[in-house]
Amino acid sequence: MAANTVASYRRDLRRYVEHLVAAGVSSADQVTEAHVLTFLVALREGSEEHPPLAANSAARAVVAVRGLHRFLLREGLTTVDPARGVRPPSAPKRLPKAIGVEEVVALLDAAGADENTRAVRDRALLELLYGSGARISEAVGLDVDELDLESGTVRLLGKGSKERVVPVGSFARAAVSAYLVRARPEFAARGLGSPALFLNVRGGRLSRQSAWVTLKAAAQRAGIKRAISPHTLRHSFATHLLDGGADVRVVQELLGHASVTTTQVYTLVTVDRLREVYATSHPRAR
Repeated sequence: MAANTVASYRRDLRRYVEHLVAAGVSSADQVTEAHVLTFLVALREGSEEHPPLAANSAARAVVAVRGLHRFLLREGLTTVDPARGVRPPSAPKRLPKAIGVEEVVALLDAAGADENTRAVRDRALLELLYGSGARISEAVGLDVDELDLESGTVRLLGKGSKERVVPVGSFARAAVSAYLVRARPEFAARGLGSPALFLNVRGGRLSRQSAWVTLKAAAQRAGIKRAISPHTLRHSFATHLLDGGADVRVVQELLGHASVTTTQVYTLVTVDRLREVYATSHPRAR
């Protein structure tokens, strides 16, 4: 394991031993499940010596404690594992940060506002991100032959080298087509013949960092005050599909999630939309 991980586990276990000593425990065989549970509570509540730990940090400490007791049992130093039934706390689900449709349109318009070759490329990139739900790494990793404008599909290489073919909307197709005609040839002439769909001004493959800068600059020009990340358009793609009535399993396929559980976090976002519709539509809602 990484040195920082080892150091973290060491701190966690030292704190655990201090907790046991304070509880009057003098040997590993005296530890009960109640001792482990009170340690977890102490982690979450904090003390004068230690601030409260977030769920993720407390979970790491519990994992260390469970590993210690498994080791003691395996080595014959104890006869029971008191930590076996103690589960690490789960971190609260964070809602993906999506922006509204109007903000997406403003963002896309701002990206292509200057109408020069770079702006044409930037508009095409952001249109494709929002139109396909691609990860930023998937988009900049695309080669020209992986996008079929005639059929309106793109072949994306996702996590674990898993391929998926997803549809691309008319706005994204038009923006990418304009880029291929008006901007990419100029960039390609400065390079060494890269097959990449999106090129930088030197003719090489556009990097994730440059794509990030493009997104931030467009958000600033569009006057969007909230934080924008490379995943913002992907989150918005999923949220807007579900708001429009798409089945969660269809969205799962489009996003390339291995499990529908990952996709279902987006359904939490649409609850706000359901409340809004209910509040404005039901005669007894207010």
